[in-house]
Amino acid sequence: MTPRAHWGLTPRQSIEQECNRRGRDAVIVGCTELIVGKTTDAELLMALGGPGAAKFLDGRPHVDMYWLRVWGTRGLLWVWDDSAFDAVNAALDDDAWRVREMAAKVVARHLLGDALPKVAELRNDPVARVRAAAARAVAVLTKAGA
Repeated sequence: MTPRAHWGLTPRQSIEQECNRRGRDAVIVGCTELIVGKTTDAELLMALGGPGAAKFLDGRPHVDMYWLRVWGTRGLLWVWDDSAFDAVNAALDDDAWRVREMAAKVVARHLLGDALPKVAELRNDPVARVRAAAARAVAVLTKAGA
C-alpha cells in the first residue's frame, strides 16, 4: 500500500497534480526558489507542503521556515530538470538537517553525479538521518558510475 499524506494524496501525487495544473517548468522554478529562500504562491506551497503549509501563509514570521526549503527540495524528487541542480547542490550545505537529508535523496533519485563530492562529505554529518541518506546516495551514484 502506498503511504498517503494526511490530506489524501502522497507528496508525489500532489506534485504531479500541480504539474498538470501549472506545468512542470513552473513547479520546478517554484521549488528552486523555495530552496534558495524566495517565496512562492500559496497554491504551490499548499501542493508541496499540504495542510501543514497553511500556517506559513499568515504573513507572520515563523521559527521553522526551513520547512519551505524541505518542501521545495522534496518537490524535486518527483519533478526534475537539470536547471534545478545548483539549488539542490546548495541545499546539501543547508543549516537545517532536514533540507540536507532531502537534498541527498534528490541526488540519489536523479543520479546527480556532480554532487558526489558534497554528498560524500555528508556521510560525516552530525545527524544520523543525513548520514544515512548521504551513504545511500554515494552507493547509488557509485553503482551507476555517475
